[in-house]
Amino acid sequence: VQLQASGGGLVQTGGSRRLSCVASGIVFRLNSMGWYRRTSGNERELVATITSDDSTNYVDSVKGRFTISRDNAKNTVYLQMNSLKSEDTAVYYCNTKKYGVNYWGQGTQVTVSS
Repeated sequence: VQLQASGGGLVQTGGSRRLSCVASGIVFRLNSMGWYRRTSGNERELVATITSDDSTNYVDSVKGRFTISRDNAKNTVYLQMNSLKSEDTAVYYCNTKKYGVNYWGQGTQVTVSS
């Protein structure tokens, strides 16, 4: 299983950014996908998940600002991030499971600066 995340970078407070994660080695349309993030010195936290039937779930701090979506034809999961805040600064990781084993992308840094 390989997960290739991209789209991170420097963005101003209040701005937007879209992260992408391309998956291989799984039957993508059947897998739930997730985005996590790790801020400096903290544990990795769940940001959003999307199931195979497009049910979504978000951590409270991003509800109304972030949207997770998927394109099964492209084996890609997205995280649209709007109204970004300094506290969203983190390394973002995509995640999935196969046979009960967690797999992680390499992480993509998002830095929100005023």
